[in-house]
Amino acid sequence: MPADKPPIPSVWARPRARRAQPALSRERIVAEAVRLLDEEGMEALSMRGLAVRLGTAATSLYRHVANKDELIELVVDELYGELEVPDPVGATGWRAPLEHCAQSLRSVILRHPWVAPALGQVGLAELGPNLIDRSERRLALFHAAGFPPGEAEQAMNGLLAYVIGMSISEAAYLSVLARSGRTEQEWAECLRPAAERALDDHPRLREEFVARRDADPRVVRDTSFAYGLDRFLDGLQTRLAARESAKQSSTPQGST
Repeated sequence: MPADKPPIPSVWARPRARRAQPALSRERIVAEAVRLLDEEGMEALSMRGLAVRLGTAATSLYRHVANKDELIELVVDELYGELEVPDPVGATGWRAPLEHCAQSLRSVILRHPWVAPALGQVGLAELGPNLIDRSERRLALFHAAGFPPGEAEQAMNGLLAYVIGMSISEAAYLSVLARSGRTEQEWAECLRPAAERALDDHPRLREEFVARRDADPRVVRDTSFAYGLDRFLDGLQTRLAARESAKQSSTPQGST
């Protein structure tokens, strides 16, 4: 008879330690881990290194967090608490709250670039209280817009995929910039001669390069993100219009 499968490896799937330790709480561990990650990145995160920063032994951390994977679950859920999700405003004003949600998630990822590769890992559990709360509130926006249960979650996941996909690339770029010690403008100016030579025999790429050559790189990033977001929301708007048209077509004439 096969052995029982091990329990799901998630910090949210096991009881929280009950021993009172006012000097070292889970909240303090998570807060210090976020500071470490913001300063040094995911490569620097270890239970031993975090314990040193907290002025304690690694064994003390293990009373609250079983391993590094659980710690990542906790810190990612902590960042979900930074997300801003407006209240629903009804079927006619649904775009602005969703734009706000998307921009807020992008801002969180750019403030904490280390979080981008961790989002997929944490998505296996999706049981963190902040994640659940923000997901519930985001779904309320899609329901208010007119998406039914089932499709609302699909629409929400599509929007998240766009934001996370764009922001991961952006965060990686900004991390490289930070390590170089250059500003975005300095980086662009440094690469410009090589870029112009490389595009000599590629007229379409050169035309696009020339069109934005003198633009502020940050403005280019912001407008590129907003353009893609608007096109995604345009698609949702088309879908809602099609649903409404189908509903009216299926309603018998003369009915109320």
